[in-house]
Amino acid sequence: MESPAHALLSQWESFWVIVGSSAGGLTGLMFVVVALVRESSLPRNPDSINAFGTPNVLHFVAVLLLAAVLSAPWTRLKDPAHVVGATALAGIVYVLVVLRRMRRQSGYTPVLEDWIWHQILPMIAYATLFVGAAGLSHDQPWALFAIGAAALVLLFVGIHNAWDTVAYVVATEKDRK
Repeated sequence: MESPAHALLSQWESFWVIVGSSAGGLTGLMFVVVALVRESSLPRNPDSINAFGTPNVLHFVAVLLLAAVLSAPWTRLKDPAHVVGATALAGIVYVLVVLRRMRRQSGYTPVLEDWIWHQILPMIAYATLFVGAAGLSHDQPWALFAIGAAALVLLFVGIHNAWDTVAYVVATEKDRK
């Protein structure tokens, strides 16, 4: 007999397959982005990479983790809720670490768009993820929508930031020639 938790989570199976495989594929593509940066003649600063590149990989990995956790055949919603909540808290702490890194690095001066995409949107996503985890631990079906929305925001943040990095490298290389 199928548990109510498994029945509810199985309705989200296609969503998590799409989002999880996207996150996995995009994680791999981040290696291409880093290779492009490495091949450029721009000065490389590990502090800038830690502030602007590494977070994208972590956001993609968080989405991949959510997809894996929420695709498992749980019998109670409280069990995945704890994993999702821990992921949310780790994400919030990590966004604060990235804030410190952004402020300390000297290779690039962040503009408003950078603060929005590297700080504000990820913090909103991880906070929403925490709220979703709390709702999930109380068997609230709406919580899966909050978790799904947070996962999509993290996916879109990673896509935007990776593209922004590539566009910056290409534009800066062109200006240097």
